[in-house]
Amino acid sequence: MRPKPFIPEPIDGHPAYVRDRNGGLVWHQCRLRTLYADTDRSQVVYHANYLRYFEFGRASLMREAAYPYREIEDSGFVYPIISTGLDYFRPLHYDDAMLIHSRPGQRERVKLRFDYVITHDPSGDIVCIGYTRHCAVNARGIPVEIDPKTVRLWEIFPE
Repeated sequence: MRPKPFIPEPIDGHPAYVRDRNGGLVWHQCRLRTLYADTDRSQVVYHANYLRYFEFGRASLMREAAYPYREIEDSGFVYPIISTGLDYFRPLHYDDAMLIHSRPGQRERVKLRFDYVITHDPSGDIVCIGYTRHCAVNARGIPVEIDPKTVRLWEIFPE
């Protein structure tokens, strides 16, 4: 089943953020172009590479929020992925431009989730929708509560 169209509208004063006209949610938006190395023998982007695109979107969101991953790790926290979900709707090919939309999703005491929508640029067609779930761990790999700065990002992310 095809999802409702994703219709991003710019938010005044926030060039990296858009509001989906259909769902009403705010998303961080960044652009990326596929590389030849991203494609497989069938000349479409290999399915696992969408997880790399999710990471690019997530890292861009965190950097834009003035809390890059390096700072998180330097403060003693690591957020490994514990589960992923992806639904594919149309392929990307070599040199296709895409828009990666990311936003904080659910947050629990030690787990958090990022949600994603990747669209083809300029058509706006939804390429895939997905999520990554992460668990907060300390430098020894022991689960811990989510750090206060990351909690704050979830609290201040635009609705």
